[in-house]
Amino acid sequence: MKLALDHHYSTHIVIALRERGHDVIAAIEKGWEAEEDEWLLEACTREARALVTNNVGDFVVIARLWAAQGRSHAGLIFTSDATMPRARHAIGRYVDSLEALLDANPADTAFIDRVHWL
Repeated sequence: MKLALDHHYSTHIVIALRERGHDVIAAIEKGWEAEEDEWLLEACTREARALVTNNVGDFVVIARLWAAQGRSHAGLIFTSDATMPRARHAIGRYVDSLEALLDANPADTAFIDRVHWL
């Protein structure tokens, strides 16, 4: 599985996961941080990347709409500030949690139309 991290997350997470051999990008690296949410999910789907995001409300609506339209996405991985704060002290936790998920789901198609909570 390949990942894209929404602009809400530190690029240090991306760098650490790459150093461990994973195919991970940050939306900021691609210039996607100002794009609309649906555009971002489409871009991730084109690249077969599950999207890690904290923006649950918007992406749940998009995923449901796409399902009703028969459209697929490459996967959504949600986080909550209550359980996985987006703070410097939690970078290691993100790296370990995402690496475990990547290791358990190596196929690029592993997360098609799946929604997962970290």
